[in-house]
Amino acid sequence: MRIVAKSPMPGFALSAGLVLSLLSLIVLLPIGALLVRGAGMGLGDLAAAISGERVRSALLLSFRSALIAAAFNLVFGVVVAWVLVRYRFPGRRLIDAAIDLPFALPTAVAGIALTALYAPNGVFGQIAAGAGLRIAYAPPGILVALVFVGLPFVVRTVQPVIAEIDREVEEASATLGASRLTTLRRVVAPVLMPAALTGFALALARGVGEYGSVIFIAGNLPMKTEIAPLLIVIRLEEFDIDGAAAIGIAMLGISFAMLLLINAVQVWSRRRIGYV
Repeated sequence: MRIVAKSPMPGFALSAGLVLSLLSLIVLLPIGALLVRGAGMGLGDLAAAISGERVRSALLLSFRSALIAAAFNLVFGVVVAWVLVRYRFPGRRLIDAAIDLPFALPTAVAGIALTALYAPNGVFGQIAAGAGLRIAYAPPGILVALVFVGLPFVVRTVQPVIAEIDREVEEASATLGASRLTTLRRVVAPVLMPAALTGFALALARGVGEYGSVIFIAGNLPMKTEIAPLLIVIRLEEFDIDGAAAIGIAMLGISFAMLLLINAVQVWSRRRIGYV
């Protein structure tokens, strides 16, 4: 008598139904409602709502800041994850736990804390002011907030991959005469690239839509430090639903194009691993 092991998950039909239902309620319906609202406006009104100087400035600031912060987190996050996995030192567990702090801390609390630190009269703000730099209530403050909230995405995505890398492969590369830079470029980097790009995409997505931690430190000056999510809230408070929907559609389109490009690079990097 053949015994068939039962899966802990329900059957395919039930599982697929639950997944599609939850996906529709949480993701597809809100996006669909946004697109329907935009379609009701017409292309002319939609383009007019997006082409304003204030909207273009807010979109540029949001995506530019998110890209710069995600790129910084990509490099710094990989280094932090490598140190936490490969080295043992006093306080390592404390630092490892602190990485998750932005996940647990409410974004508004994070924004207030960062503002208190980097304001002109804050601890770090005074040091920066002495060097002629202004962080809070300026674009650099937005970068600080986005780096803070985005770093855990890169670290936690890359950390398990680093832990699975066989050190014997690196030792074999060194035995064959490869330098540390060559081993990093030809052995380690191809393995880390897909996970690192995933963390980069997550940090970028979080940065584009971040609101709570940014509005306190940004200063929110129109066409200077006003981010797109804040402008959407302003439009809603003005009962300009179509204007808010237009900005949301613009952010959705730009985000989709950027994530599509990142996914294409991920696919290329995974295929390239077989040739390295």
